[in-house]
Amino acid sequence: MSSPDPQVRAARNQTTGSSPAVRGPVVAVTGAASGVGALLTAQLAASGQVKQIIAIDERRGECAEALWHILDVRDPAIADKLRGADVVVHLALDLDLETDPAARTAYNVRGTQTVLTAAAAAGVHRVVLCTSAMVYGALEDNELPLSEDAELRATAEATGVGDLLEIERLARRAPRAHPGLNVTVVRPAVLVGGTDTALTRYFESPRLLVVAGSRPAWQFCHVEDLCSALEYAVLEKVDGELAVGCDGWLEQEEVEELSGIRRMELPSAVALGAAARLHRIGLTPSPAGDLAYTMYPWVVSGSRLHDAGWRPRWTNEDVLAELLEEVSGRHTVAGRRLGRKDATAAGAAGATVALLGAAAVVRRARKARRRI
Repeated sequence: MSSPDPQVRAARNQTTGSSPAVRGPVVAVTGAASGVGALLTAQLAASGQVKQIIAIDERRGECAEALWHILDVRDPAIADKLRGADVVVHLALDLDLETDPAARTAYNVRGTQTVLTAAAAAGVHRVVLCTSAMVYGALEDNELPLSEDAELRATAEATGVGDLLEIERLARRAPRAHPGLNVTVVRPAVLVGGTDTALTRYFESPRLLVVAGSRPAWQFCHVEDLCSALEYAVLEKVDGELAVGCDGWLEQEEVEELSGIRRMELPSAVALGAAARLHRIGLTPSPAGDLAYTMYPWVVSGSRLHDAGWRPRWTNEDVLAELLEEVSGRHTVAGRRLGRKDATAAGAAGATVALLGAAAVVRRARKARRRI
């Protein structure tokens, strides 16, 4: 392993003296200033099982115990900042619904590629990546639940999933390209806790869109449980491909009963066609592919983490309750979050007319065929 960065060495030396040195790995976290990265950085700093935290982001975060480096993860200079680290947790991803897709892919894929290469060059022995259980795909014939070894059958049609599949490919290739580098991939279910995705926005709608004949199965993952699973990976209690989520799942009827939100049921052709049209004209940020994840199951077992002794602290019911509290007061129609009062009225009308108008066209066409 390369010699440690002088700042890391100095930080290590601060732990010596009257107090015994902290044992454990030096851990670098990218995307450490916000979201899951900020939560994990604070959690590791407080754990007593980590020698030093190296925090990397484009701005400084709040964790005073961490050694901060301010830079873009796509910058090759990151290799110098990783020297002395034993483990890198790469959480600098952009999955914002409003980000330009080409820019999002350029950031996510190039960033992961740079971090993997830099980690190998710096002598890091383990990189932990975070993708999503969405990479398994939402398909009618999926087993309930899916094992970690299940085939990744997702396509690039949903928001960010193409990026996640490419990150998975980079993860598989990295140990061959960089012998001695261990890569662990963590795949959370529907992530809740300060997140904003097409799946969390589903619960901001006045009605829950249900596609006729579909078989939804809802499994959530609270960010606190994701962070505890990431900590397991950091401390090498488990490795490989890891799926993480609450135990079990909720059927659509249970979700409706718990949420108190009624459904709007549409035929598959109508729902998918309307979703594609709304996205094409720029009315909604979500492509039609996002709808599949509300139609078919993609529940994961999390058996590897369970075998290692990890257990979720949250249940699906509790996470759903927190999600509903988070989105209270927000109004989303067809995936588009509506803001001010005037925009709300116009936006809601436009989205609703577009969605229900598509349904009306199909109904008229069917009536016409029946008369022939």
